Amino acid sequence: MKKFETQAAEHARRTQAALAMGGEKKLQERREGGVLNARERIDRLVDDGSFLEVGLFATSIRPEARERSPADGKITGYGKIGGREVAIVSNDFTVMGASSSTVNTAKVGRVKRTASSRGLPMVFLGESTGARMPDVMGAAGVGAGDRPTQYRRIRETPWVSAVLGHCYGSSSWYAALADFVVMRKGAITAVSSTKLTSMAISEAVDPEELGGWRLHTEVTGMVDLAVDTDEEALAAVARFLSYLPSHSNEAPPVHPVPPGSGEEAHRILDILPESRTQVYDVRKILALIYDQGSVFELKPRFGKSIVTALARLNGRSVGIVASNPIAKGGAIDPESCEKVVSFLVMCDSFNIPLIFMVDQPGFLIGVEGERKGAIGRVMNWMNALSLVTVPKISVVMRKSYGQAVLNMGGGGNADEVVAWYTAEVNFMDPRSAVTIVHGVRPEEEPERYEQLLTEMTKGTTAYDAAAVNAAHTVIAPTETRAHLTRLLEIHTLRMSDGVGEHLMHTWPTSY
Repeated sequence: MKKFETQAAEHARRTQAALAMGGEKKLQERREGGVLNARERIDRLVDDGSFLEVGLFATSIRPEARERSPADGKITGYGKIGGREVAIVSNDFTVMGASSSTVNTAKVGRVKRTASSRGLPMVFLGESTGARMPDVMGAAGVGAGDRPTQYRRIRETPWVSAVLGHCYGSSSWYAALADFVVMRKGAITAVSSTKLTSMAISEAVDPEELGGWRLHTEVTGMVDLAVDTDEEALAAVARFLSYLPSHSNEAPPVHPVPPGSGEEAHRILDILPESRTQVYDVRKILALIYDQGSVFELKPRFGKSIVTALARLNGRSVGIVASNPIAKGGAIDPESCEKVVSFLVMCDSFNIPLIFMVDQPGFLIGVEGERKGAIGRVMNWMNALSLVTVPKISVVMRKSYGQAVLNMGGGGNADEVVAWYTAEVNFMDPRSAVTIVHGVRPEEEPERYEQLLTEMTKGTTAYDAAAVNAAHTVIAPTETRAHLTRLLEIHTLRMSDGVGEHLMHTWPTSY
């Protein structure tokens, strides 16, 4: 028994040392800064008592660093969120800056493989300094090994990344690969640290400018949502996953319908202006149609003329692509193209039906857009749309002009096109067409301009679209919720249990 007692005591000592992380001083500093540590983040994210850790007793491969590298700086394992299993990597910044090493890279790889093979969503709670030096110095450190699929992204299961501190190296890579990225304000993510970047360019670098939340929510579009605290970030992770299936071979979960959903639909026409040039915030209309409180917008600060959001309709997950005239009149710019494409890929990969809510004047034209590759981005959208295999429904609310008619589901690019009786479909705004075609301006020849405008406006109503089968039905705006619910019942992928073909599961995550 003495041997067993000795072994038990040794096990308890090793367990306590591993759970102590980087030591009380570093943990206290985080508490004083109002930032959760790696284990607290897991506890806040998963259901009580559900976390099963693997790799607790891992340490640095270097003998001299073993005593100061509990869990080797990356905590890995499995837990449940809302009763569903997930795989988790939580970087422990208190241990060697959560730097990537031979051992902890193997830990992460093992959890990723389990997630893929067993159908578990993958959650990365990021905060790291990058590769561990001097481990990676020299050819043996950086060039050896054989991990050709380490950064391959096949959308078998959802990947979620939370940027919760300074994230360089692997934390930034997995953010770029994720389906959803939430970032705590004050965190930084970039290819390399500010110190290394400053040395490389021989000038001081502001961390926020290098990789702060404004850069990644407004300029790069890599981050879907910025929040103020770790707790808010973890809540966002759980909320995002609630719309998605655990893996690509099952339909999304169905949730109870909140009381009062759809009861305020009569207010739609109070929000939608009669004038096609008057702006409004489409999010106010979405809130009246979809399940109460269910609209979860992604990338709200990027490509603002289009809203991309997950939502529920009668308890079922849907993906919304909605024109938002309050930004640039709803004109589609290169950023909104990029945003929509990534959203189409994600929804199709995880069997979420798509609904387009249309009120757009066409593409935003100009030199700046062309420099950003507008042509290619428009065609990326069309290519992605042609590869979507989940149900697609397009609702034309007010106006839909030009090539963008096709991008928003018209011209056979949606399974159903529904027009509100307020809808107008045309090649371009007839007011502009009069001047372009006839050279007549309203301030110069008002009577002739009005006559030509009447001619240019012919054949553009919702009923004209329905007459040529460009719209399959015309409805009152108040009927939208019921009509969409019925259409989704009809177009459910019954032959495959709600699972699409996933033709875009290897589409690039960042471009």
